Amino acid sequence: MNYGEVEQGYLFFKEGYYILEESLKLALSYFFNPGKRIHLLYLASSMLLAFWVFQSSNSNKSFLNYLFPKRIWLSKSAFIDYSLFAFNSLVKILFIGPFVIFGFYLAFHVNEFMLVNFGFPKNSLGVGETLFWYTITLTIAHDFTNYLVHFGMHRIPFLWEFHKVHHSATSLNPMTQYRIHPIELFINNIRSLLIFGIITGFFDYLSAHQIDKMVFLGVNVFHFAFLLLGANLRHSHVKLKYPKFLEYIFISPFQHQIHHSNNPDHFAKNMGSKLAIWDFFFGSLVLSKSVQKINFGISDESKKYNSFLKNLITPIKSIFNFLGTR
Repeated sequence: MNYGEVEQGYLFFKEGYYILEESLKLALSYFFNPGKRIHLLYLASSMLLAFWVFQSSNSNKSFLNYLFPKRIWLSKSAFIDYSLFAFNSLVKILFIGPFVIFGFYLAFHVNEFMLVNFGFPKNSLGVGETLFWYTITLTIAHDFTNYLVHFGMHRIPFLWEFHKVHHSATSLNPMTQYRIHPIELFINNIRSLLIFGIITGFFDYLSAHQIDKMVFLGVNVFHFAFLLLGANLRHSHVKLKYPKFLEYIFISPFQHQIHHSNNPDHFAKNMGSKLAIWDFFFGSLVLSKSVQKINFGISDESKKYNSFLKNLITPIKSIFNFLGTR
């Protein structure tokens, strides 16, 4: 082995180490990034809400045993959640991170399109007006398109093969939120970037460029409220329910747990992210009061997803097998 090969091997090792280090930093940053669901503040607020549910449950357990049962947090399903969270952090560093700039690129071209076709706005929005309407519009657009993509994940066989990874969890914990196949991760990020780019460009035009683009990346106040008010309990064993009238507007944590039920009556139900109105309009809404007990997973197919590698490979194999039979 000559000096050049040694140097090349060292550089390859150094680059690999750097990528792994950045992936680890990204994964750990989720606990400190206020835009992420598992930020320490949102975990703490979820614990407070869980305590309120615990007090109403008349459980004989201590609160800590109620909140952290070993059968959930140390289950095989949970370790798959943790593994996919770490692996997808690597995927984001390698493939998704570099494309975040696409959102700003799209925003620029949307703004240019508006200028060319409609000229400068005669009455531009002020900074306060822009942020107010931008926040509301972005929240609704994100939620509705998320519902549509989620609907497609359940109804289109090709997409369902990848979405099964998320539903294969036989126990739920906050990290189950990140139990998704990398292909679904790509689809979700493409949707998010498209919505961000189009709406940001539109409001950049309406405000006559009064707001720095980075401000648009700030934490949405509605998203902040959603995360603060128990979003982490959606993937958990804590049955936090809302009053009946409110569950027609917002998806409660228990309603999302119903979505993970292996009962065929609950398949493709409660697919909304924050808002329940889409499920109400399209007939996929199930209220908490109509369900007593649920079990999680995809029943007879669970064995196909009982390891980290199976969750990555099974969807690909299923699609090739399907294509091979046509």
